[in-house]
Amino acid sequence: MSHVFDLAVVGGGILGATTALFCARGGMTVVLLERGALCREASGVNAGTLTMQMTRVALIPYALKAHGMWSTASQWLGHDVGVRICDGLSLAFTKDEAEILSFRAERRREAGAPISIISGKAAKEVEPGISDGVLLAGHCKVDGFANAYLTGLAYQRALHEADVSLLENRAVSGIEVSDLGFSLATSTGTVRTRRIVLAGGVWIEPMLAWLGIHLPIKTLVNQLAVTERVSPVMRTVVGIASGLLSLKQYPHGTVVIGGGWQALGDRDDGGTELLPDRVIGNVRLACHAIPDLANARLARGWAGFEAETRDALPAVGPIPGVPGAFVCGSIHSGYTSGPYLARLLAQRILDDEPEMPLFPIDRLLELETSRGAN
Repeated sequence: MSHVFDLAVVGGGILGATTALFCARGGMTVVLLERGALCREASGVNAGTLTMQMTRVALIPYALKAHGMWSTASQWLGHDVGVRICDGLSLAFTKDEAEILSFRAERRREAGAPISIISGKAAKEVEPGISDGVLLAGHCKVDGFANAYLTGLAYQRALHEADVSLLENRAVSGIEVSDLGFSLATSTGTVRTRRIVLAGGVWIEPMLAWLGIHLPIKTLVNQLAVTERVSPVMRTVVGIASGLLSLKQYPHGTVVIGGGWQALGDRDDGGTELLPDRVIGNVRLACHAIPDLANARLARGWAGFEAETRDALPAVGPIPGVPGAFVCGSIHSGYTSGPYLARLLAQRILDDEPEMPLFPIDRLLELETSRGAN
């Protein structure tokens, strides 16, 4: 491919797709390379939860902005992503859980999240389907969820409309840096670009290694399950204080059960394997929170990767020492905050001042240097 693009984005999840979309709309010629299908890796196998109650405190201001983007996705993205905005509850069943819940809710509230602590009785009024054993609950009206499958379709259409060159099933195996920009080696030839964004989720670590940068990325392998279609059993997003539960029921009746229970997985080959005892534990916890779920049958289970940096904050910003190179990823609860953080990075790439600070990886490289010296 002899054409030289203004920007190449490597990784076609929510973060990469959003960055590519806004940069293209800003006047750049953009190519997006994805080793599989668009929004079908981590962005296509997660629960799609949009919540403040599982978001890191430092990311609350960003998550609030992103929540606004999700709620108006049909306007700025141009297509429906199946977003449902609803109340969210985080439940406490024991005294210890109530203390954890109250502490975390207060910190998030200080950061701007509209979370209040309510009694179990009041929580039952918000969500009649919850267990009678709830002592306290965190209640947030800024919550909801998106349909991961519809989200991928919406981004694909929006990228085509913005004239982004979308190269799916096109894995990048290496990057060569020159004074003229970057040459990306792929199975079907070289792609040349003046700037690059590495947005590969858990694969950001080997991607950065192409540029001689060592940045460990922790790989989480989250298990999820979905029920058959059932009559309405809940109308909110429900979690628990420990963070080991995430529940929501889609309009067509299926209930998605998540919460970060870990499976087995290999980042290098992309394979995952469910652990049955943990699936059972997750389902039991779901039935403890929403008793009527005990009457539902599971339709299937699966696992997906989630990336996390050493300080559990995002890697979003310029790559130090490599002019024209940027990174965007490793965002805990990235579905909630992702679109806004990617839009901020696009502003930076377009030489505008981002509305809010980015999360450059210099801090993480300093941590690695310090750790290596000890």
